[in-house]
Amino acid sequence: MDDKTAELRDVFLDATGTETVTERQSEARGSLVDAVDPERVTARLEELLETMREREEFETDLGTAAYLRLIDGFHDGATDATLADRLGIDAETVVRARLDCHLVRADDRDHPDFAAIRERIVDGADDEAVAAALDCDLAAVTRVRRVVAADRAATHANERFRDAFADLLTDADLSGRLASDSREDGLREATEDIETDVSL
Repeated sequence: MDDKTAELRDVFLDATGTETVTERQSEARGSLVDAVDPERVTARLEELLETMREREEFETDLGTAAYLRLIDGFHDGATDATLADRLGIDAETVVRARLDCHLVRADDRDHPDFAAIRERIVDGADDEAVAAALDCDLAAVTRVRRVVAADRAATHANERFRDAFADLLTDADLSGRLASDSREDGLREATEDIETDVSL
């Protein structure tokens, strides 16, 4: 270590109080098992889940433990197929349970007629009418409806649950950077039907 390096090291130590530059980066992210205080994280997740159940009607009958594993796995980057294997359920149930918790993936909106389907759903059309009007698959319309409902519910809750899950299960700064584009897309989609003079 030359004098310049030693000087920079001393400055770093004075400023941060630690010798490890990459400590946060090397820590495992988003696992209930690896969390600093897993009991606190689990208890808080249970509280959030219970509050969501009181406010909204969940589409699946999964138990609390399964929902917690799903939320944790989602924030750890697991795919729906992986979550289905872990929970011993089908992927469609995973998607419905995930959307119950306002957890929308970018590819949930990946449908060529998403905007048109969403517009008709917001206007009050039922799935059959939307599918007939746009000549598209009824199942696709139903999937889009679930995504739209999850986005709107999250917006009406001021993103409270999405943010709380992210804060508990991911590094907040990293999560904010990675999720910002998807969050903005979802917010834009969810607020298109709200009449306001304020530009988002």
